[in-house]
Amino acid sequence: MKLKQLTIIATIIALSLSSCKKEDPITTTPTPDSGNTVVSTNITANTTWTSDNVYELAGRITVTEGATLTIEAGTVIKGQAGTGANATALLIARGGKLMANGTALLPIVFTSIADEITHTDLVAGNYGSPNLESDVDGLWGGVIVLGKAPISASNSGSDVAQVQIEGIPTSDANGLYGGVDATDNSGSITYVSIRHGGANIGSGNEINGLTLGGVGSGTTVENIEIVSNQDDGIEWFGGTVNVTNVVSWNCNDDALDTDQAWAGTLDNFVVITPAGHCFELDGPEGTYSASHTIKNGTVIAGNGTKNAEDLINTDANSMVNLTNIHFKGIQTGQQINRVTASGVVYSGITLDVALADLASHVNGTIPAGITIGSSSSAQADLTQFSWTWAAEAGKL
Repeated sequence: MKLKQLTIIATIIALSLSSCKKEDPITTTPTPDSGNTVVSTNITANTTWTSDNVYELAGRITVTEGATLTIEAGTVIKGQAGTGANATALLIARGGKLMANGTALLPIVFTSIADEITHTDLVAGNYGSPNLESDVDGLWGGVIVLGKAPISASNSGSDVAQVQIEGIPTSDANGLYGGVDATDNSGSITYVSIRHGGANIGSGNEINGLTLGGVGSGTTVENIEIVSNQDDGIEWFGGTVNVTNVVSWNCNDDALDTDQAWAGTLDNFVVITPAGHCFELDGPEGTYSASHTIKNGTVIAGNGTKNAEDLINTDANSMVNLTNIHFKGIQTGQQINRVTASGVVYSGITLDVALADLASHVNGTIPAGITIGSSSSAQADLTQFSWTWAAEAGKL
């Protein structure tokens, strides 16, 4: 183990000894060790986090129904170390709201307590971590947003309108998501970077960088960066929310994952070297079905050192429209799988390989919407990502 890794681990352990969780109204106190404002209880009333403080999550902090958490542009939030039931995360329960609106000059950063980044760094335009590498993951949990929009789920073969989100114990009713309100509003999340997360919660199950469970179309999710999460970058569990301008970089599982008949659109995105699937696109789990759209993206599938497991992975019952997506950095053995799924439509999907090699990267008959292409092919608008660590590091 490298000295830097040992130092990071020692820092996490030292700073997380005071971790606790309560169900009382929120109280925040400064930590002598870090100088941060520690948040150790749920948010049950409207609360604002200001950019002149670094907020330290001391456990699973829930914004409960009826409460709104507002986070100012340029604010840094850091999660203490913890696994299993003690994994740190910010959870927005159904009926709660997160108003986290950064800007292209002052993004909001969620990261680990081991990360030395500050508001001053962001003001100076330094968006990368000053001490953590971009492939360090699993140091805390992540951000979980839950809503009341429809999902496709079942229990013992019977449809259910709501289920418990993965990563939250069933004893915590704040973990329920799903419902019948397609226009449900969980707030506004813009110019937010979530880093070094994905703490293990048990049995190989980790928290996603950003989890969207039953989130409705009244919610704004735009300009999101996920860096080095131990599980997926973003995972949608049903819902109807639309998402625009996303970077998913160095995730240790899937870059983008959809489940339970998500019925929204992802528009303009970049995927960079996940360890799992670039896309894991699962079908409905109950009788309710809906299709989603993923369009206008660039995917860097590998660099020879870190490579995705495959390009696109779908189920036989997946329902998704994939449009104008360019894959490059493609490695031997990476494929688009299950191209015969009737609910999956390909249009303008280009692979930066020789024509003679195209068939080796498609598992089955090549659909008309998949062909070869180069850097001039349809892809993401990279001008939208100047505020990201990935752009600063030259990874786009």
